[in-house]
Amino acid sequence: MFSKRAIQLAFFFLILNVISIPGSFASTASKDSIPSSNELKFKPQALILPSLLIGYGIVGIESDFVKNINGELKEELNENIDQQVTIDNFSQYMPMASVYALNAMGIKGKHNFKDRTVILTTAYLIMGVTVTTTKNTSRIMRPDGSSKNSFPSGHTATAFMGAEFLYQEYKDQSIWYGVAGYTVAAATGFYRMYNDRHWLTDVAAGAGIGILSTKIAYWVQPLLVSKNKPGKANKNLSVESFIPYSNGRQTGICMLVRF
Repeated sequence: MFSKRAIQLAFFFLILNVISIPGSFASTASKDSIPSSNELKFKPQALILPSLLIGYGIVGIESDFVKNINGELKEELNENIDQQVTIDNFSQYMPMASVYALNAMGIKGKHNFKDRTVILTTAYLIMGVTVTTTKNTSRIMRPDGSSKNSFPSGHTATAFMGAEFLYQEYKDQSIWYGVAGYTVAAATGFYRMYNDRHWLTDVAAGAGIGILSTKIAYWVQPLLVSKNKPGKANKNLSVESFIPYSNGRQTGICMLVRF
């Protein structure tokens, strides 16, 4: 079994994301599903959580104290790993895929297909460019020694980007959609450490980047999306299939859209 210290270290920053959701839902549960103009405005307080996560990750690049925490957690996990699992290669996409799955089942989110896809694409581009640039700049060795592109965790960034996307689309419907999305994202981050692919600081920074990327996408939404009423489906667009794939080295999602 994992020691109490290892569990606390592994989930401290990840659970911080999960417990932030109920409070956010409490203030929005009574609102109509159509977003007001205030919901689209920049809110400085929304930067606190992702900034703390990213800041912790950056500090860990040079801080001996944080590096020791990384090392201790790695040792704890290595002592208890029976075999690696690959679920994180797929779970990273589950939160974002859930938005389209829920809409396909008739549970409407905040935006129509076209608008939410524009928002998701914007968030993914922001996240992808940020993660790739930072990886190539920081050159941090992975825990397993396989390569120098550990910081930040791309899988975790993708998962938390999707979790925030799910939260934003369904925060007016039910608290459990957001909780489920962030729980899957937290599990993805944990398994990146469990598989010896990332340090805790990589996961924390990845989570922050993912959340912030989606928030930025929603803030710039008025400049990107159509003028159609939120929640009204675009009759010219339909999703035919939404299938995850893996070729052994890369994973992703194939989405077939009929125009």
